[in-house]
Amino acid sequence: MSIQPKPRPHLWVWLLWLVIFYGVWLFLIQAEGAWAAAKDHWPIALAMAIGSYAAGSTPMGGGTVGFPVLVLLFDLPASLGRDFSFAVQSIGMVSASIFIFARRQPLAWPILKGAMLGALIGTPIGIVFIAPFVADLWIKIIFAVLWGSFGLLHLYRIDEIAGHSGMTDFNERWDIRLGLMLGILSSALAVAVTGVGIDMVIYAALVLLCRADLKIAIPTSVVIMAMNSIYGVVIKSALGNWQEGVYENWLAAAPVVALGAPLGVFIVGLIGRKPTLLVVAALCVGQFIWTCFSEYQALGWLGVLGAVAAVAICLLGFEKLRAWGAVLVGQSKENV
Repeated sequence: MSIQPKPRPHLWVWLLWLVIFYGVWLFLIQAEGAWAAAKDHWPIALAMAIGSYAAGSTPMGGGTVGFPVLVLLFDLPASLGRDFSFAVQSIGMVSASIFIFARRQPLAWPILKGAMLGALIGTPIGIVFIAPFVADLWIKIIFAVLWGSFGLLHLYRIDEIAGHSGMTDFNERWDIRLGLMLGILSSALAVAVTGVGIDMVIYAALVLLCRADLKIAIPTSVVIMAMNSIYGVVIKSALGNWQEGVYENWLAAAPVVALGAPLGVFIVGLIGRKPTLLVVAALCVGQFIWTCFSEYQALGWLGVLGAVAAVAICLLGFEKLRAWGAVLVGQSKENV
């Protein structure tokens, strides 16, 4: 049996991207008041140093940290957290994606292609027809529920998720249709409302349904979130409905995430993904608890119980997906 040589990386592509990005950022920072605005927003840059690492090393985008920092810690509007997620991920996740492509890491291309097409359809629908009608409180709750349930899933299924090797290929056309359906739904209902979510959904399908290796699932989730973030930025810029304060926070955080996310991609290859996933999963659960506590007056105890029930429903959905995956994997082995 011949051994296939490892694809040769082309890191010069990523370095060229960095030169172009930092050149543009240095030009923007010369504008009147820009440097002062960036300095005034240094806390978000510090927070995104951690968030961007998580973005490159886990299926949780940089907005997963940026959103709760702005909304829960700084008490800013949830709509600002959502828009900032789009803006900052358009740099951090894109930088990580270019790094992934330059290193020629394996990706789940059929599902990724379908998800990209789905995002092209679902994102404008969500931004125009859904997000404007979701109140700030419910943006916070939706975000908290999605990522709280995702964190819990990893805390009790981490050994199984981290133990997958390779990936079960069912049928390319089936994979594309699955990616298309998930891309439309998650971009319209999650990304357009909270700024993140399609990465989590595609990752969950890969690890629970296809039993994909984390070395495939995480880079694929990074790439789809990068594409969806750029698309979201284009749509919101065309509509002109950015929240006030997004640009100033972006100026401060962008030069950090451009390096932080690719650093996460690199370091996780050295230390393994499991420790980082556990830490970020704990943070996801923590932000859910924090949100319920901070919004208790608005929610009441019935609202908090509803949020907990929503987390339980999400976990039930993950388990159904896992059970379906077991059936499909068994059928795939029988057909070999």
